Amino acid sequence: MSTGRDSETTFEEDSQPNDEVVPYSDDETEDELEDQGPAVEPEQNRVNRETEEKRETFKKDCTWQVKANDRSFHEQPQFMNTKFFCIKESKYSSNAIKTYKYNAFTFLPMNLFEQFKRAANFYFLVLLILQAIPQITTLAWYTTLVPLLMVLGITAIKDLVDDVARHKMDKEINNRTCEVIKDGRFKTAKWKEVQVGDVIRLKKNDFIPADILLLSSSEPNSLCYVETAELDGETNLKFRMALESTHEHLQREHSLAAFDGFIECEEPNNRLDKFTGTLFWRNMSFPLDADKILLRGCVIRNTDFCHGLVIFAGADTKIMRNSGKTRFKRTKIDYLMNYMVYTIFVVLILLSAGLAIGHAYWEAQVGNYSWYLYDGEDATPSYRGFLNFWGYIIVLNTMVPISLYVSVEVIRLGQSYFINWDLQMYYPEKDTPAKARTTTLNEQLGQIHYIFSDKTGTLTQNIMTFKKCCINGQIYGDPRDVSLHSHSKIEQVDFSWNTYADGKLAFYDHYLIEQIQTGKESEVRQFFFLLAICHTVMVERIDGQLNYQAASPDEGALVSAARNFGFAFLARTQNTITISEMGTKRTYHVLAILDFNSDRKRMSIIVRTPEGNIRLYCKGADTVIYERLHPMNPTKQETQDALDIFANETLRTLCLCYKEIEEKEFAEWNKKFVAASVAPTNRDEALDKVYEEIEKDLILLGATAIEDKLQDGVPETISKLAKADIKIWVLTGDKKETAENIGFACELLTEETTICYGEDISSLLHTRMENQRNRGGVYAKLIPPVHEPFFTPGENRALIITGSWLNEILLEKKTKRSKILKLKFPRTEEERRMRSQSKRRLEIKKEQQQKNFVDLACECSAVICCRVTPKQKAMVVDLVKRYKKAVTLAIGDGANDVNMIKTAHIGVGISGQEGMQAVMSSDYSFAQFRYLQRLLLVHGRWSYIRMCKFLRYFFYKNFAFTLVHFWYSFFNGYSAQTAYEDWFITLYNVLYSSLPVLLMGLLDQDVSDKLSLRFPGLYVVGQRDLLFNYKRFFVSLLHGVLTSMVLFFIPLGAYLQTVGQDGEAPSDYQSFAVTIASALIITVNFQIGLDTSYWTFVNAFSIFGSIALYFGIMFDFHSAGIHVLFPSAFQFTGTASNALRQPYIWLTIILTVAVCLLPVVAIRFLSMTIWPSESDKIQKHRKRLKAEEQWKRRPSMFRRGASSRRSAYAFSHQRGYADLISSGRSIRRKRSPLDAIIADGTAEYRRTVES
Repeated sequence: MSTGRDSETTFEEDSQPNDEVVPYSDDETEDELEDQGPAVEPEQNRVNRETEEKRETFKKDCTWQVKANDRSFHEQPQFMNTKFFCIKESKYSSNAIKTYKYNAFTFLPMNLFEQFKRAANFYFLVLLILQAIPQITTLAWYTTLVPLLMVLGITAIKDLVDDVARHKMDKEINNRTCEVIKDGRFKTAKWKEVQVGDVIRLKKNDFIPADILLLSSSEPNSLCYVETAELDGETNLKFRMALESTHEHLQREHSLAAFDGFIECEEPNNRLDKFTGTLFWRNMSFPLDADKILLRGCVIRNTDFCHGLVIFAGADTKIMRNSGKTRFKRTKIDYLMNYMVYTIFVVLILLSAGLAIGHAYWEAQVGNYSWYLYDGEDATPSYRGFLNFWGYIIVLNTMVPISLYVSVEVIRLGQSYFINWDLQMYYPEKDTPAKARTTTLNEQLGQIHYIFSDKTGTLTQNIMTFKKCCINGQIYGDPRDVSLHSHSKIEQVDFSWNTYADGKLAFYDHYLIEQIQTGKESEVRQFFFLLAICHTVMVERIDGQLNYQAASPDEGALVSAARNFGFAFLARTQNTITISEMGTKRTYHVLAILDFNSDRKRMSIIVRTPEGNIRLYCKGADTVIYERLHPMNPTKQETQDALDIFANETLRTLCLCYKEIEEKEFAEWNKKFVAASVAPTNRDEALDKVYEEIEKDLILLGATAIEDKLQDGVPETISKLAKADIKIWVLTGDKKETAENIGFACELLTEETTICYGEDISSLLHTRMENQRNRGGVYAKLIPPVHEPFFTPGENRALIITGSWLNEILLEKKTKRSKILKLKFPRTEEERRMRSQSKRRLEIKKEQQQKNFVDLACECSAVICCRVTPKQKAMVVDLVKRYKKAVTLAIGDGANDVNMIKTAHIGVGISGQEGMQAVMSSDYSFAQFRYLQRLLLVHGRWSYIRMCKFLRYFFYKNFAFTLVHFWYSFFNGYSAQTAYEDWFITLYNVLYSSLPVLLMGLLDQDVSDKLSLRFPGLYVVGQRDLLFNYKRFFVSLLHGVLTSMVLFFIPLGAYLQTVGQDGEAPSDYQSFAVTIASALIITVNFQIGLDTSYWTFVNAFSIFGSIALYFGIMFDFHSAGIHVLFPSAFQFTGTASNALRQPYIWLTIILTVAVCLLPVVAIRFLSMTIWPSESDKIQKHRKRLKAEEQWKRRPSMFRRGASSRRSAYAFSHQRGYADLISSGRSIRRKRSPLDAIIADGTAEYRRTVES
């Protein structure tokens, strides 16, 4: 693999964005981001300046006030906001969540208002009003009312069902219970009743109902362990800790009821990782930060109970603030369909106007001079033409098909049920089916260009597994027996000899077990001992079983592996750690823990053995460990080769080493360590410097290899989606090395991929901006823009960029403006104009830079954005939507993905492993990433093809039906007389031609699901909008126009000079109408037969059933009996029976149908023979292609020493539990005064040091 950058970057270190950190939070103020002033500054000036700035910032930002146990405080006038005229409401949100749109009173008016905002619905309402005017109407009012009521009714029922489901979900969440202090006692209350300022009690495994300040808990020092899966998709536990003062004084119910603390803090925002505030209590102030806040959506774990004060409730909570705006999503076909309906409106008005002018002219030339046409009204020709204009609007109204919208909704609803019922997208392990949570976006699934995916919990299972290791230069982990013979089929290692084994580790190298049990190589036991002792894992016993809580899943996997191999971590205190070594318990004194951080990329522990020796054990990324090794390390090269092999297998690697420390050396170092630990300023930097002094001349033991388990089928899915020309971008908050490693594991990246990083593209974009600026002279507007590629075409490139670089490149980095500029306002018009121009230039530059970035990124085959915030994820999606006009899909599983999911055209939530926040905000949900290929390549493609066929046919059949009136106008004096019976016009779209087209829209498929998956290239027709566009629309209209001409003129010619068998002429108007109607129904129903690719009994029955239904209803409506009952409504008495008994008329109908359909059959035959599409070819050979080809993983191209890719060990993104362990705050003991605990710990620590 080649990389697009050198190992050393070309930028100065200080000027580069930091790849290791997540950039500033989304709502960060400029004051929080300001520079810290000049590097050289007098100490007193610096202190004065910092104090003043902190005070100003606090006053400005901390305006949210909370009073404990005092609800009336938050109802004071200063906290009320005017909502509507004189109606006021509190600025403090209630804790009830509301996602529904309607209630019992507002449903009917609001729903009707929303439906009549649709142009077509409003048009038909106006049409209905026009039909009620006697001078204008040419059709009975029921011809419009019946279809309109059906459309409105079906849409209203669908909206009602959706809203009832939202009501149920809201009710379920709002009616969850917790304990709240009321009247001095804890009482059970519903979540919706909780208010800001309430003191609540939560128990183990409870969801947190609001953002609360932790006051106390059942754990030592009021620690509280929380699972944040709902927020970030991570299952490893985080800890929060209460203030020492609240921990001491707020343990009992009466003290909590008497608590009257006052909090001033920041306003509600979406920063999940930051919080700023102050608690004022007992005439003292206590600073508050994010480590003391429990966020809504998290779950209490391993803590029996805890107490908290509600700070933000309901819509103000951080999880709700991160959910982004709920956008109304519509498909590309929806927008196109609306424009086409507007086009038809214009055509309708032009036709009506032309015919109205024709009628005015005819009246002037013929009507006024024909005494037998006199109707008793002396209206002018122009006035009659004006009335006829509205008459033709009514007659030709079926050009704009009212049933189109309701038919589209029915088809989408049916397609959604097919997704819900698909057993191949059902995940039995979690009993989770796929779920279409919206019914309006199905065909858009067949047009996706870009997929934006989260990593943790979406591509991966977030489960780490110990796979291999290298000890003393020897690789272990491949399947082999104790004789070193490799086998493809070998039994799993039996760990039953180890009483502490958890039985979860699947390992197949029996030779390693032999080495551990015999103890022939001391390094092997030393290796696993290091894993058991060098960590910050917490342990507790549940039902006699060891249960580990790690700050990162990697660390938990390593400690669990050591446990299975015979070195079990049993217990720890503030300064000791107990290990079971092959069944023998030994306790070691912990002298120091050198914790991990993102700069060090390693952690160490210094212990004193029971024999009195002092040793340092260290583990970390190979890049930092190799720099600190002793020159004489014999297995250095062998371990390097093993690391390359592990990296090629996309395993996460970690180096282990140790050193012996002399007593004198440790004593000297420990003095520096203690001094750095209490440094008043720059403590972290001082500690890192002291750590460097002891972490050198290390002896290499070996390396571990952990598998970050991908979900099943992820590489196969990504491979197939790539073949469908869908580009996949991974957006994650994880580290760069980890994200890159997963990219290789899921085959998004390969060894042949050239990887570009943030610093590389920054220089490319800078050069491009300079070139664009140089070209942007006087004649810039005259020169057409030329698309210049950033890279040589044909190269396989990928982009890996961090959130910090993203902000730098997209000019999103917030900078502090000087206070002088903040206070300076433009005084003159010239200053105002110059400032406005300057701002405009900056906006143009930013827009151009963003467009260039999107162009560059889209030239890459894959893009990985790591260390990005939720807002940045949404911003990247929005940039691609805006500048590429491409259809996007976002898929994720945590609350940090919600904004991205809502921003994309289609949002998919992964349900099962993590929380439900992403699922609740998504359009589609399922349990595994691999189901995405079936959702897009099968359901999406089918839905797109069905919808396109449906729309093309619908416009065709309506133009064929309606334009017969237009041709008839030339023979009736443009009088707006209809060519059909009124009831035929009413029922044409409702009964006679609706069912076949609905079934085609629901059931049709060009190739089977297996062939759709096997040939992903079939998907591109949707991406390129090939099946429904303006060209296809006008072809359908032209087809409809020609069909209407044939339908009118062939019967007209047949009727001109005709005598029937009985010697009578059948050429009356009513017989003519029946002939045209019969030919029309047979033609349009046979036409859909030609359009159908997938025949079933239901399709055939619907086509012939619709024709039979037409004749059955027509004979009924033309019977004498119904005419007697309703003489004014049914005037075609006996017409059908009289006309259709004439063979001549049947021959006319057959000729008309043949002339309409035979050219279509000929054109289809020629196109499939001469210009077959990809699906035509596959249909032709589908029997030969029945056997589905199995996907095979890409063969490895490993070349020894060629790969420099290795994932740094993925420690937790924050510090581990080292501070808690060394301070003793996390150790569970019998309740005793806090001072006594600290005193005992300090004394013990001093005795250890002095000895």
